[in-house]
Amino acid sequence: MKRLALALSLLLFTVIVAPTASSAAQPPWFVEEDSLPFFPLGGYEDAEQMWGVHNDAGYRIEVPANWNGDLIMWTHGYRGEDPELLFNPSEFNPGFRAWMLGEGYAWAASTYSKNSYNVSQGVKDTHALTQFFNGKVGQADDVYIAGYSMGGHIAAVLAENYGNTYSGAMPLCGVVGDYELFDYFLDVNAAAQHLALGTSQIPADADFFTDEFPQIRANLGLPFATTPAGQQFKQLVELRSGGDRPEFDAAFVFWNSVNGIFSGEEGAFLFDLGAGDGVVPATGGKWSVVDNTDAVYQVDLDPAISDFEAQLNADIARVAADPQARTEHGLRNPPPVTGDLRMPVLTMHNLGDLFVPWHNEIAYANDVAAHGKSDMLVQRAIRGVLHCDFTDAELIEGMSDLIDWAQTGVRPDGDMVLDPAVVADPNYGCNYTRGGHPFGTPCP
Repeated sequence: MKRLALALSLLLFTVIVAPTASSAAQPPWFVEEDSLPFFPLGGYEDAEQMWGVHNDAGYRIEVPANWNGDLIMWTHGYRGEDPELLFNPSEFNPGFRAWMLGEGYAWAASTYSKNSYNVSQGVKDTHALTQFFNGKVGQADDVYIAGYSMGGHIAAVLAENYGNTYSGAMPLCGVVGDYELFDYFLDVNAAAQHLALGTSQIPADADFFTDEFPQIRANLGLPFATTPAGQQFKQLVELRSGGDRPEFDAAFVFWNSVNGIFSGEEGAFLFDLGAGDGVVPATGGKWSVVDNTDAVYQVDLDPAISDFEAQLNADIARVAADPQARTEHGLRNPPPVTGDLRMPVLTMHNLGDLFVPWHNEIAYANDVAAHGKSDMLVQRAIRGVLHCDFTDAELIEGMSDLIDWAQTGVRPDGDMVLDPAVVADPNYGCNYTRGGHPFGTPCP
């Protein structure tokens, strides 16, 4: 079991860089400039690579010899709390990079000038790099945004605030439900505690991972031999993460087998993310953004509240966000994704991703619909279990379709997200899955 957990953690390393420094005593952020150079891609040796530091953030820019005048900005995901600002060795798929260069697109990416889950800084640094590119290389005709995970959150915020600069956005495995993600982590932790131990506390005690967590794992039978309470927990997680859908059964085992990125404990990945105080940074300070004051917890698919569920909801720990945390205040607070789109947006999301779960797409679709902008959003479900492991074919098809849409006005097809019966169909996610995904199931 320990070997499995280690292997699964390594599979996630290309997207998540585990923190080793506490955010409570954060040393100054820095860029090691020797880490910025990168090599030409085979077959594209005539492309020009540029790198350096701009506004305290590292950057990489690549311009093909046959530049078509357009630019794709890449927004990276969470890099932990380490003070060094860096590029992931596998920042994005080599096949996607080859496609960009082959089609004549330049691309640029920033390390951002701060790590942590700091969307405000990522938005500012990405926009600053776009302007820097225009001065250093030349004014781009059209600029598109794409990014993974937290980078999807950044891309979505840019899509709502910089309609005069960007022509289209592709948030991938993105935190497009903003605060919904942090509430989900809280929900998973509070529910696991209560169903396993009969009590719950958020933030958890300092000794949670040495004392309570092993008891929770044993009492719920995680991840393989779930007890009756474990089955209730599994159903609650499915409902909180996006409802009945393909890939969830494999996802539940996988994500409850991965080591914690903070605690290092076996199978603690999801618990690490929700056992804390829910504080995230922004320009105006650090705010606790988690809130479950109005959450209704259920442990089965019956929408009626059973006596057991009523008691669970009466007794489970409740946490309220800081009053100022969820107030819309530009980039001063952790910026929300409102759904008020200013450009075409195409998203992709793995159905079995429980780190940034499918529920983000549901929340996003509802927010966009509330603003009457559903015609500006296309969403695509992928039959994967990992976080952000899209194939070259999926990325290329998505970006090609987004660019064609922005240029021609013809909206591409996508998946229905808001009909639970459609999402629960065993064939759901087959329309846009291109190639196999580890732990994912093939289409029937």
